[in-house]
Amino acid sequence: MFGHSDSTLPTQESTMSMIPADVDESSGPPTAIPLAHFVVALAFLLAGVVVPAATGGWAGRVAHVHLFVGGWICLTILGAMTQFVPVWSGVRLHSRRLAVAQLPLAAVGFAGLAAGFLTGSLDLLPVAGALALAGVWLCCYNVARTLAAARPFDATEIHFAVALGWFAVVTVLGLSLALDFAVGVFPIAGITHATVLPAHATAAVFGAVLTTVIGALYQLATMFTQTELSPLERRFQRAETVVYPVGVATLVVGRLFAVPLVARAGGVVVAISVLGVALVLANRLRLTRVEWTPMLTRYGVAAAVLGSWALAALATWSRAALGTAVTFGAPGTATPLLAGGAAFVVLGTLYHVVPFLVWVDRYSDRVGLEPVPTVDDLYLDPLALIDGTLYACGIGLVTLGTVAAGLPAVLTTVGWGLALVGSIVFAANLLVVVVEHGGYDLQTLVGA
Repeated sequence: MFGHSDSTLPTQESTMSMIPADVDESSGPPTAIPLAHFVVALAFLLAGVVVPAATGGWAGRVAHVHLFVGGWICLTILGAMTQFVPVWSGVRLHSRRLAVAQLPLAAVGFAGLAAGFLTGSLDLLPVAGALALAGVWLCCYNVARTLAAARPFDATEIHFAVALGWFAVVTVLGLSLALDFAVGVFPIAGITHATVLPAHATAAVFGAVLTTVIGALYQLATMFTQTELSPLERRFQRAETVVYPVGVATLVVGRLFAVPLVARAGGVVVAISVLGVALVLANRLRLTRVEWTPMLTRYGVAAAVLGSWALAALATWSRAALGTAVTFGAPGTATPLLAGGAAFVVLGTLYHVVPFLVWVDRYSDRVGLEPVPTVDDLYLDPLALIDGTLYACGIGLVTLGTVAAGLPAVLTTVGWGLALVGSIVFAANLLVVVVEHGGYDLQTLVGA
């Protein structure tokens, strides 16, 4: 299921025909820059799955979120934006030096936040938060300056521009929380730690992460299924591009100032928008003109999970959108949203992006001169099947153990254990691509 559905892989011509002719890979940064982000992010993925399996309590949950969402998903997004924006928009990256500098700052910052929570060293949080802010803001500035040269914006570029704003907001809110943990700065003008915390989480997940995911899916889901959005889907896209950011902002403001009606209104708009995106993604996959790959299979899982999450969130947020239990939607659905829906989009995308970057770097200039592998030949398909199955089953067990009452607690631990093994296999499969085909030394790559 999670590997190729057919033993016959796409030809090199069919694989490359998925890339529009006017996309110029040379506009992007050196391949080592995004690959370094992805390799470091893989370490955060493993740590983010280990922590909930090995620890419990509030500190473990908060550390898990910062490792998984901040360290893995957000570092992957930073690397992907740095590569994707200049390539897709056809403009030069503003600064390669900034692209290199952003990774160690953000990575050390996210790791420091997790360490501070796990060890109870709250004085570490402001330092780590400042480093994370510096790294993320460097990326925001660099990508924003790059985007500024692209006109007019398409739907993907609009989503990315909005996401950059949310990344800036998230880090400011996060640093304020870190300072409050260490020295106490709230309340300020009626805003308290208890209201900033859900606003920070909302801006991070629904603002920075999902806005980026939605924008990328509009391009990737059509590009890699070789289909076009229908007229109805294009009308939805135009509406969602405006409505979804407004919904997220309304939800954040409603939670920041603890206004129930405002939060409910924003939550309903967010849930409906995500449901629409899930339906568009599912329809593109249904109409695909290419053989199924690990990327498309994971997109299929993401569509199902995001659609189910959105229905549950709509039912919940239409009644109440304030309170810890409903921060991420219906009670108990944080794991399927983050480790399921958003994570499967990232997992699927990396199964194409990493091999594609390596293929362009190592084999593209040999086409027509000698036999070369396809992009999908670079990773091991049996491992893709194994990691997808294990990870999906693991997250399924965690979700079941969270939302179903009366089940033994060990079910959740087993689920995270399966997800960990799946994550290890996934990381190994991509690292084989980077090391064996790309010829990179990992220590040199992440230290560059």
